[in-house]
Amino acid sequence: MTDNDPIIRVPLHEVAHGRAGDKGNRLNISIIPYKNGAFAPIADQLTAERVHDVFRYRGTTKVQRYDLPQLHIFNFVIDNVLEGGVNSSLNLDGHGKTLSFRLLAEEVDVPESALHSASPYRRSPE
Repeated sequence: MTDNDPIIRVPLHEVAHGRAGDKGNRLNISIIPYKNGAFAPIADQLTAERVHDVFRYRGTTKVQRYDLPQLHIFNFVIDNVLEGGVNSSLNLDGHGKTLSFRLLAEEVDVPESALHSASPYRRSPE
């Protein structure tokens, strides 16, 4: 990143991908930037409080963010987001896997170079 590197707003999925897993009524979402240079800007913006706000409509009570800076990964543990979990939910799918896409839709401000450096890892539009 240079001083001439403009900051742009993009959906998180343009510069990172996610993995999710669930156990009971607790969801883990890992956010993995495509390139290491996106780690710091994402760290500044994707706080536990922001993730809590994203899932508040589902009754989330607590979000913890664990940073893995050597791996350039964030792991969010989200409590009470699955409406009781797979065995208790009235939803067709009580699993948390699809909720990672909700988080990846959030917009973040990143240096333009982070977007361009991520492009070989993103799927090209057909």
